[in-house]
Amino acid sequence: MFDRHALALLRPAVTALGTVLARRGVRANHLTVAGLLLGLGSAVCIALQWFGVGAVLILLSRLCDALDGAVARQNQPTDAGAFLDIAFDFLFYASVPLGFAIAEPEQNALPAAVLLAGFIGTGSSFLAFSALAAKRNLQSTAYPDKSIYYLGGLTEATETIAVFLAMCVWPQHFAVLAYGFAALCALTTGMRIGWGWRAFQ
Repeated sequence: MFDRHALALLRPAVTALGTVLARRGVRANHLTVAGLLLGLGSAVCIALQWFGVGAVLILLSRLCDALDGAVARQNQPTDAGAFLDIAFDFLFYASVPLGFAIAEPEQNALPAAVLLAGFIGTGSSFLAFSALAAKRNLQSTAYPDKSIYYLGGLTEATETIAVFLAMCVWPQHFAVLAYGFAALCALTTGMRIGWGWRAFQ
């Protein structure tokens, strides 16, 4: 819901830093891999109940995720790089709830499972729409820099990261945050299915 505004706000700084990194020989794929490793590291820290460190690693991971696209646009974006970026994003998003489930399995296992089910709904509807949109050569006007048709909703990257950080700040409220965000994911999934059904009929 807020991704478009967040991207517009951060684009000048991210583009400038991406230009500097590209000139210094940093490759987009290196940043993509670094983003995944930092994201998985955040999940490990959360599992160990080092929630502050986990929050910092989440932010660093998403910084790498923003910069890999900026660096790629300074050179030549590739389908292989776009594939890694998308696949690694979903691995990161799945790892954080798992970390909370491991940290407090008796309290967090069920809400983490519900949240992961919500992520499967948003992710599958997102990717299914994108695959068929590519088949029909449809382009997103809202997110022209994205390598695939970027379908929005109530729970996009900005909202997900905000909730992850809130979970790290208030880990005792993980269940409430997880159930609440899972409900929003369910709404987003329903919206995307409706959009897709109308678009492809």
